[in-house]
Amino acid sequence: MRKLALVRRPSPRLADGLTTHIERTPVDLALARRQWEAYVATLHAEGWETIEVAPADDCPDSVFVEDTVVVYGDLAVISRPGADERKPETAGTEETLRGLGYRIVRIEAPGTLDGGDVLKHDGSVWVGLGGRTNPHGVDQLRAHLAPFGTEVVGVPISKVLHLKSAVTALPDGTVIGHEPLVDEPGTWERFLPVPEAAGAHVVLLGQNKGTETVLMSTSAPRTRRLFEDRGLRVVAVDISEFEKLEGCVTCLSVRLRG
Repeated sequence: MRKLALVRRPSPRLADGLTTHIERTPVDLALARRQWEAYVATLHAEGWETIEVAPADDCPDSVFVEDTVVVYGDLAVISRPGADERKPETAGTEETLRGLGYRIVRIEAPGTLDGGDVLKHDGSVWVGLGGRTNPHGVDQLRAHLAPFGTEVVGVPISKVLHLKSAVTALPDGTVIGHEPLVDEPGTWERFLPVPEAAGAHVVLLGQNKGTETVLMSTSAPRTRRLFEDRGLRVVAVDISEFEKLEGCVTCLSVRLRG
């Protein structure tokens, strides 16, 4: 099975991206572009093919392509971003996924939903509420995913931009998060606290030579050791310029199964 991932090049206006829970610091656009290229190269090295969504140069946050869609099976749920400035980002993602043969549905007004608020694992879907995603958006997503037998659960967030800014899941389903940023760790039966905020974000890359592999930021070396002690193979990338805009490794791609 082909392993495909959507990516999108950084906008020349990246430094104007939105921030909500962190203090704004200057972004080095040239460095960000190099970091993005390295991120994409890492996916390639791990056996993933990347498909570029057409650039959206007028949208500073458009590199965070994850927020534009929730993909489940052969269905692409096109998001309706909670920030008006980001609403134009979805058109390019929809065009790309339509060209790949996905069935397309959309979150409609008054619903809002950012893809970064949606954590999926093994038939369960948790959706962050309180930031960019509203209850109407969660209800619409639940209806779209109902034919798959999926359980969709709203989760309160107040300390981070998106749910996946606070938690993601390891290959075995253990949910990881930096506890000071997680509103309700008890939401998950298996929750593993990690020592660094940037350690809460992993992209599951599948098996490499029989070992489950995760992609994470170089900003969390102690968490990396924790994962390696659990038997995971870790690939780390430097995404410091995107972290200045509340971005993380999950935001920069959308994994597909070809």
